[in-house]
Amino acid sequence: MKKTSQPVVTTTKSGLAVSQEAAAVYKARNKAKLGAEIKRHAGVYLLAIIPVAYYIVFKYVPIWNAQIAFKDFMARQGVLGSAWVGLANFKEFFNSFYFWSLIRNTVMYSVGKLLLSLPLSIILAIAIYECTRPILRKIVQTLAYLPHFLSWVIMYGILLALLAPGDGVVNDVIKAIRGTNVGFDFLTSTKAFPWVVLFSDAWKEMGWSAIIFIAALMGIDGSLFEAAMVEGANSWQRVWYITLPAIRPVIVTVLILKLGTILDAGFNQIFMLYSAPVYSVADIIDTWVYRSGLLEFKFGLATAVGLFKGVFGMLLVFLSNFISKKVSETGIF
Repeated sequence: MKKTSQPVVTTTKSGLAVSQEAAAVYKARNKAKLGAEIKRHAGVYLLAIIPVAYYIVFKYVPIWNAQIAFKDFMARQGVLGSAWVGLANFKEFFNSFYFWSLIRNTVMYSVGKLLLSLPLSIILAIAIYECTRPILRKIVQTLAYLPHFLSWVIMYGILLALLAPGDGVVNDVIKAIRGTNVGFDFLTSTKAFPWVVLFSDAWKEMGWSAIIFIAALMGIDGSLFEAAMVEGANSWQRVWYITLPAIRPVIVTVLILKLGTILDAGFNQIFMLYSAPVYSVADIIDTWVYRSGLLEFKFGLATAVGLFKGVFGMLLVFLSNFISKKVSETGIF
């Protein structure tokens, strides 16, 4: 008897066994469908080109250049041609006389901003959400996040007008209360300068940070508040037992992400506000790298410090996420 040829059988993603011809037709239809979807949403893909290019150029390409941290980088020789020095740049940073004071100041400002700005942002978001007057809500929200769009150069001018020892608004009030003509220089005092940094950062970023919490509050089921009001719960009880638990996952996520940048204390702010008299309490890792690394063309040292900050922040994110999942069963991954 003549043997009949058996069709070649393949398996699709859904687990169905089909012939090779049917599989080819299936793939062709999927490609055509994908092409039609891409053509349909071409405008969206065109808009995505800019952010994708940004992340490639400024986020992924620098990963390759991170090897400068282990080299004595020379611009003429390039990244690959520069001499390999191993951990010499890291040792120079760790053995620096200012290392522990830099770590102390950086962590102090980062943690201080986190402990001050995060609760204030949550309180502002709840206050705006609970406001029953739409016009007042819009005015407060606009005025709150407007300072975010001002650069620290402009903010420095505003702070100088407020805190100047001679004719600053705050010092005019202090002089009137004390009955003296002697003002207080907040920006050159080692005791007052850290508080100026913390509160000015909270003032500038509080409104912008509150936006994500306002968005989370908008997703709460309104029937929960209605049921609580029927049961006799007052405003504080509704906030404590409904609002805060509902946005807890968002709070945890924001907290974990901010812990990843714990060594970023705000270069632009400190650089604009600090001066030689307050170096002992104002100098952070980034300002030291700017003076000791970039101004002296020690690009290897600057890259080593940046790599150290990145690795430390990544480990802190993993650790805080692990602890958060163990304690509250909430995490970002």
